[in-house]
Amino acid sequence: MSSPASPAPAQRAVRPALVLLGVLAVAVNLRAALAGYPPLLETIRAELGVGSGAAGLVQAGAVLMMSAGSFGAAALTARIGRERLLGIAVVTIAVGSLLRSVAALPALVGGSVLVGLGIGIAGVQLTGVVKEHLADRAGAVTGAYVVAMMVGATIASAVAVPLAVLLGGWSFSLAVWAVPAMLALAAWIPVASRIGRSRTAAVAPDPHTAGVPVRATWRDPFARWTACYLVGSSTAFYGWLTWLSPYYESQGWSPQAAGLLLAVWSVSQIPVALLVPAAAERRRRWQFWASLSVLSTVAGTAGALLLPAPETALPWVWTVLIGFGVGSGLPLGLTVIAWRTSTPARSAAVSGFALGIGYLAAGLGPPTMGVLIDLGGFGPAIGLLVAAGLVQGLAVARIGNRPS
Repeated sequence: MSSPASPAPAQRAVRPALVLLGVLAVAVNLRAALAGYPPLLETIRAELGVGSGAAGLVQAGAVLMMSAGSFGAAALTARIGRERLLGIAVVTIAVGSLLRSVAALPALVGGSVLVGLGIGIAGVQLTGVVKEHLADRAGAVTGAYVVAMMVGATIASAVAVPLAVLLGGWSFSLAVWAVPAMLALAAWIPVASRIGRSRTAAVAPDPHTAGVPVRATWRDPFARWTACYLVGSSTAFYGWLTWLSPYYESQGWSPQAAGLLLAVWSVSQIPVALLVPAAAERRRRWQFWASLSVLSTVAGTAGALLLPAPETALPWVWTVLIGFGVGSGLPLGLTVIAWRTSTPARSAAVSGFALGIGYLAAGLGPPTMGVLIDLGGFGPAIGLLVAAGLVQGLAVARIGNRPS
């Protein structure tokens, strides 16, 4: 009688704990390098002599490259393999961070573009890694790496200005984020090397995600309204990520205090990102929780615009309200796509369509706000975020709770 077949070498060689460590180490880098830029934005503007529009374009370039990296990741995975491509993405983040150590606008823009490209590719790969190697604990692992992303952003926001003072310049503060990227690479190399190219290079098309034409998705009302929802959510998130600190600096706050405010904004997103989507799913009350999320974002944004009151505690209240709204916004968007799509093919088509448009809006939002700031101050720019919230609220009303 023949003995049972041995497990495949690639699967036998990689322990789940090792994969988990690598996933968490990589996730820390998926927002940190972006979050370390806004607290330094006014300092960078003054030193390089650029306007708000150009300063916002730096962050926009990074976000648009996140979109490009997300769309191009599938083709690259087929050629290189998921695990190796993830390692290359982390190296790209590290190289982009190091390039930003040169205190010049071309280096800042080029480095930010590389950082965004690396983040976009890595974010797509992490989902596949979790499904392939940690499928039995996918929910818990996904929650853990979302928290790791937010923790990385929080730390980056809080220490950006002190690091600039300690190291002697804003460029060195931005370059520091190459260090956690290299540490993540060190944690990930054992996973990629043990799986090997033979395990990951051949990635066949998934039959469950094929067969939904792009044109059909454009004609799908649910897809269009979900895209509108994610446009509002993404515009608010990346708009405030870029301009929250500069706005309160314009109100007389010190760079250190404004950076701490951005850190509080990031921290406030952590619990709601984990708990609100679960609450919405439990009783199929997505519309209630999504409405609450949008209302929180709009109320905090309007409060910051109409009653900034920099000498009071109100800025902290507005910041937490905005954090609640944007922190739950993206997870709720992904939840409703999973709930309301009947097949894997439609889910993939709708999510790709909606997220692609959302990233595009996220990339255009910060520089548009920068131009508005140059032309008329922060009022019109923050008004744009209020308008984005209203679009998101209309999408919530149209999506509703009904199955599609």
